Amino acid sequence: MSAPVKISDFHGGLHMPDHKAESNRRPIRALPLPARLSVPLAQHIGEPAEPLVEVGASVLKGQVIGRAVDYVSANVHAPTSGTVVAVEPRPVPHPSGLRAPCVVIDSDGAERWAELPPGLPDYAARDPAELRERIRWAGIVGMGGAGFPTSVKTNPGARRTIDTLILNGAECEPYITCDDRLMRERADRLVAGIDILRHLVGAQRSLVGIENNKPEAAAAVRQAVAEAGLTGIEVVVVPTKYPSGGEKQLIHLLTGREVPSHGIPAEIGIVCHNVGTAVAVADAVLEGRPLIARVVTVTGSGIAEPQNFLVPIGTPAAAVIAGAGGYTADARRLVLGGPMMGFALHHDDIPVTKAAN
Repeated sequence: MSAPVKISDFHGGLHMPDHKAESNRRPIRALPLPARLSVPLAQHIGEPAEPLVEVGASVLKGQVIGRAVDYVSANVHAPTSGTVVAVEPRPVPHPSGLRAPCVVIDSDGAERWAELPPGLPDYAARDPAELRERIRWAGIVGMGGAGFPTSVKTNPGARRTIDTLILNGAECEPYITCDDRLMRERADRLVAGIDILRHLVGAQRSLVGIENNKPEAAAAVRQAVAEAGLTGIEVVVVPTKYPSGGEKQLIHLLTGREVPSHGIPAEIGIVCHNVGTAVAVADAVLEGRPLIARVVTVTGSGIAEPQNFLVPIGTPAAAVIAGAGGYTADARRLVLGGPMMGFALHHDDIPVTKAAN
């Protein structure tokens, strides 16, 4: 048995009310499918996807509607079946209120799936390059907010040796609880994703960092690791302090190592992924499912029924808020991303994207 991980504190940080209880008491709910979805072609760091559909085209759920055009880019898929009614600039999540190219789909309500690639349950026997290609096809990006294409991040290069894979379940941002509920409810799929990711990067050790205000999530992941019979995966509970979920801060907490200024974790033998990203990787590899929905927290005193929803990508924020009972008289500002790192939206006709927590 390996020695327990020694927690290394980082300089500074804030202790503040976390406001998690408002939204984490209820299980994740599936949001009713909206009549219209606006799917941005740039939901990731790097080059926007190239549209593959035109106005009037019929699309199927899971069909590629935007193709990655560069190494650092990501495919975009139809979140449901229906008809393309526009391919044009529409409002997207951005502090400036700018518009960007989107594929707008009117749902037919049938949820008819495109033909998906077969699952790869024997992933441990597969070449990492094949698995990375599956992840690239699935359009998976970092779901902690950065949106960096996961197929790129899982390819550290032959000259870098990765000894530690870190899963970021800290979720230090006040109010946000989507990762907490995901870890509680899909811990088995998270653990499968961890096993796939460590095979991809060649890491011998995997650490799941979770703040100590999420005891149910930590217990669920530990149980899932035990039930899977896997070794080399350790759940590490860290003190609740903002910004413990920052990549460099979490790496220092769990390993004592410092990421070089202007450097990346791979330079010190570490790769870090959000827990939601790991679940999406498992869905893509084991079931051939692309990233077309994500868990989103809707919360605050301005919301009638704070909770978490599984939301199709492209759903307008207004529909998510309606699912949570609508606004209250206290509603003053609509913020995407939390009170510390988020930004105010100009209106609620903004689509949910892969990085919108």
